[in-house]
Amino acid sequence: MERTPVSSSNIASVGYDAGTSTLQVEFNNGTIYDYYDVPEHTYTDLIDASSAGSFFHANIRNTYSFQQV
Repeated sequence: MERTPVSSSNIASVGYDAGTSTLQVEFNNGTIYDYYDVPEHTYTDLIDASSAGSFFHANIRNTYSFQQV
């Protein structure tokens, strides 16, 4: 999945697969996680957020099921 770099102290890049509603997050420590059943607007809100890390923690982290890639 192609990911877009974001400005964050915790997140390096994010990507989204609209066909499967999967959000992929690469953290600055190199780990990558897939988050499932994420609406596309949540991905665009994450990309547009002034703080990607804060948005992630408030809206994604404990909301969607995930798996380390």
